[in-house]
Amino acid sequence: MSIYLSIILPVHNEAEVIAETHRRVQAVCEAVGQPYEILVVNDGSTDGTWDLLRGLAQRDPHLVAVDLSRNHGHQLALTAGLAQARGERVLIMDADLQDPPELLPDLMRALDDGADVAYAQRRTRLGDAPLKRFFCAVFYRGLARIADVPVQLDSGDFRLLSRRVVDALGRMPERHRFLRGMISWLGYRQVPVFYDRGARHAGESKYPFRKLVKLALDAVVSSSLRPLSFALVVGGLTGLIGVALLGYALFSWLFVGQTPAGWTSLLIAIVLMGSLQLLMLGILGEYLGRIYIQTRGRPIYLVNQVVGGEHAAAPLDSRPSAP
Repeated sequence: MSIYLSIILPVHNEAEVIAETHRRVQAVCEAVGQPYEILVVNDGSTDGTWDLLRGLAQRDPHLVAVDLSRNHGHQLALTAGLAQARGERVLIMDADLQDPPELLPDLMRALDDGADVAYAQRRTRLGDAPLKRFFCAVFYRGLARIADVPVQLDSGDFRLLSRRVVDALGRMPERHRFLRGMISWLGYRQVPVFYDRGARHAGESKYPFRKLVKLALDAVVSSSLRPLSFALVVGGLTGLIGVALLGYALFSWLFVGQTPAGWTSLLIAIVLMGSLQLLMLGILGEYLGRIYIQTRGRPIYLVNQVVGGEHAAAPLDSRPSAP
């Protein structure tokens, strides 16, 4: 029997919430009335999440549990789920229930009307601290201005994809993945479905500040070459300032009879120039480092085990196929 709908849920230490998430997702899928599968990708959990998933897979023939070899990160866990998904339509969402599965019928209607991507756009973020909401709003608006292809504002990975979008993502082999940016790059017809994002059902956020910074860095570097242009512009401006200061020093020596005073300002200029040089080298290093990692050709994730559904096992060497 062909699968019409696949639900992908990446999880990392979500033992407190996974049973309730499964119950609500299962209820929504049953209401849709089409053949479905629920793909839960265990991203190196250490709190018993995998044991709970194995138990759920034994009781629910629609649930497929994918166990990664270690913690590969949220974006790669989603990638592993996309590689396993067999549905004509694929919903990706977080397992903490901040993304309500009950929004699925609205997302389905958007694809019924001809869209290839229906992305959930937040009206409010009631479950996030005010400071986090502020920085997220500033970051995504800044990213939208510098990205080569605009990224939708106030939206995360919570979205419903058509099969041709999923297949196209499978042909994009980059390791440092920012899926919402990659989906935006694909084009096709993408429409918003508005909702209010609530608080986590239980447990703590698996995206601390350090991981948010890494995701932001991946988003900028994978979505735009403008940081490299920024380095060129800053280098040009500081070069012009240096030429102007050189002209001022020569003029003072030739016509005033003394060199300009100001060792303090000179030291400040040296420190500033050194900092700018290190900043530019850091930007260049980010791009070069990612090129090096990509050219090594290692699998972007490894699957340890797949249980449930019609899956008996999965290949250990799993990666999106190269174009």
